[in-house]
Amino acid sequence: MGKPKVLVTRRVPQECLDILAPHFEIEHHDKGTAIPRPALLKKVADKEGLLCLLTDKVDEELLARARKLKAVSTFSVGYDHIDLRACAARGIPVTNTPGVLTDSTADFTWALLMAAARRVVEGDDDMRRGRYKGWDPLMLLGTDVHGKTLGIVGFGRIGQAVAQRACGFSMRIIYHDTRRASPQAEAAHGAAFVPLDDLLREADFVTIHTVLDESTRHLIGARAFGLMKPSAYLINAARGPIVDEKALVQALKSKRIRGAALDVYEWEPKMAPGLASCRSAVLAPHLASATLETRTKMGIMSAEGLVDSLARGARSPYLVSS
Repeated sequence: MGKPKVLVTRRVPQECLDILAPHFEIEHHDKGTAIPRPALLKKVADKEGLLCLLTDKVDEELLARARKLKAVSTFSVGYDHIDLRACAARGIPVTNTPGVLTDSTADFTWALLMAAARRVVEGDDDMRRGRYKGWDPLMLLGTDVHGKTLGIVGFGRIGQAVAQRACGFSMRIIYHDTRRASPQAEAAHGAAFVPLDDLLREADFVTIHTVLDESTRHLIGARAFGLMKPSAYLINAARGPIVDEKALVQALKSKRIRGAALDVYEWEPKMAPGLASCRSAVLAPHLASATLETRTKMGIMSAEGLVDSLARGARSPYLVSS
């Protein structure tokens, strides 16, 4: 009897493939771009395992084609691209990579925040284009970060890690979440729970770290921008559709807010029309977890999740649904 067939839908760290190889016959889409949907639907037809990414939608259509599928592992913490109910109805366990990118994402959130506040990207562009003609006291004036108010939307692991880093800047920290954090967590980070509208009105920097679901889709839109200070900045390293990107473009162009920094996009990899021309926006290509250490750990965890579920028939510690 041959090894179970699995499909790996994108290029991944070698450590991931090394874990899979002894257990499976691997079809590997070894490219930096997603498998086109029609091809993906054909490739899964004879597969028992699937190691996918956020760009690979695992829905009823795919599951109907993948009649042999017995396990799904996603190379991500998020799993909103997977229909968990449909998988559960078929007895297909789903695993992810929980907790692995907390610190890397918090670090990168701060990279975005600082780049936006101090206009680093604009300055870099001016240098490369030869626009810098010498020091000018009024050139590219940014915003101080120390002593300001940081508003954190979503106070889970990543939100709290962002708050921890803010302490070194002597910031006032406020947060909003669907559930209030424990008194111990609030005290540890010096964070105060406030209603979302109050957070938007008071924060100098609003960072997004909540999950994407129907209640958070376009959570930050025209109304939210109307509540924010004209001097405020929005930072999003969570999920693109949490922010109404067209409304963001309008807020930036009308100077309703001072700036934004994004690592994720509503129609990723595409951006809303006009966003690319907004010099007050820092735009990164989904880099929050993009460190050698973190992406390697993600590859190892996603591979182990598939081995646990499919090769060993064991309950994986990375299980999100069964």
